[in-house]
Amino acid sequence: MRIIILNHYAGSSYHGMEYRPYYLAKEWIKLGHTVTIIAASQSHIRTKNPEFSAKAAKENIDGINYIWIKTRKYDGNGIKRILNMFDYLCGLYRLIPELVKTKPNAVIASSTYPLDNYPAYKIAKKSDAKYIYEVHDLWPLSPMEIGEYSKYHPFIMIMQWAENFAYRRVDKVVSILPCAEEHMKEHGLGEGKFVHISNGISLEELSKTEPLDDTIKRLIPKDKFIVGYTGTFGMANSLNTILEAASIIQKQNVDIFFVLIGKGPEKDSLIALQNKLALQNCIILDAIPKNQVQRAIALFSICAIAWNNKPSLYRFGISPNKLFDYMYAGKPIIQAIEAGNDIVRDATCGLTVAPKSPQVMADAIIQLYNMPNSERDRLGNNGKQYVLKNNTFEVLAKIFLEKIQ
Repeated sequence: MRIIILNHYAGSSYHGMEYRPYYLAKEWIKLGHTVTIIAASQSHIRTKNPEFSAKAAKENIDGINYIWIKTRKYDGNGIKRILNMFDYLCGLYRLIPELVKTKPNAVIASSTYPLDNYPAYKIAKKSDAKYIYEVHDLWPLSPMEIGEYSKYHPFIMIMQWAENFAYRRVDKVVSILPCAEEHMKEHGLGEGKFVHISNGISLEELSKTEPLDDTIKRLIPKDKFIVGYTGTFGMANSLNTILEAASIIQKQNVDIFFVLIGKGPEKDSLIALQNKLALQNCIILDAIPKNQVQRAIALFSICAIAWNNKPSLYRFGISPNKLFDYMYAGKPIIQAIEAGNDIVRDATCGLTVAPKSPQVMADAIIQLYNMPNSERDRLGNNGKQYVLKNNTFEVLAKIFLEKIQ
């Protein structure tokens, strides 16, 4: 097959996030397919953005054909980010004749926002190709519920028209969110067109681990029961719940120690909370390279993940990358999230508890602490076997192709 992926934020192992299009494309190439990824030159989630002066630039990375569309730089969620989106869309329309000539068999609209469905549909129709919409987040519902935008806001209305357009015309929807089908049907999706394909892990990338930086390694106690977190320090992550649980536990058991590794906009407020609570059983460390994350997790006794449950969007299900990283590492997990699905429960690899309750989280940590080592090992192994069976990109890429053909 000749596959085109339109994804504004697509990255690579060299550029950083977003990784999903890159990992899927690599697996499809191994199976003998040709893949072209079309992405914007500027993305706030990449570590490194491509630099060039032309309207577009081509690059081959690990066998994947990339076309970078020149877009303006932006910070935050203001007008420049919206203009950046429209730069990308204008660039896509300019590329339509060239892309049609490549005679694709499948065109996948995969940006977070739904506006790239218009050019995707046009390319697919002119090429007699399958038109696929890959849904990462539900737009415009996400900005409506998180940002409290009115459904009559002009930006929201534009996004809603695009979402409805996609669901009414698409050959298949591939959704990362497992419980979103009914919402999509309400906006025009036909029966039998919904497919759930989760996030996952790349075994090839995980095999390229590097030793953990000695400075970090020395700061993690070797004689304590370590509760660990790696990832973003953002409002959605509810890390204050973990710190407040640490405060409760500090009064009960000095053998339990908390390690938070990452970066993000909430880091300063987390350090302030750590100082306010006078936590002696916790350390907050800077982010580490991706290829050292598994080495850090290996030093944890258990892993924690907590999300702020204010956005009711979690009712459509979740598929957090860090959860699969924890599972692959074979660590028991405490998940303080209320969502439409429960991977920790399905895999029997830890405990799911109510969100935003430090006492409940503290009780769960004590429960795992008091377990025999053999029982914790069993939970950790359950998670590892589950993710190897269901969530490697080798498995996911094959399922993806089977469902869209």
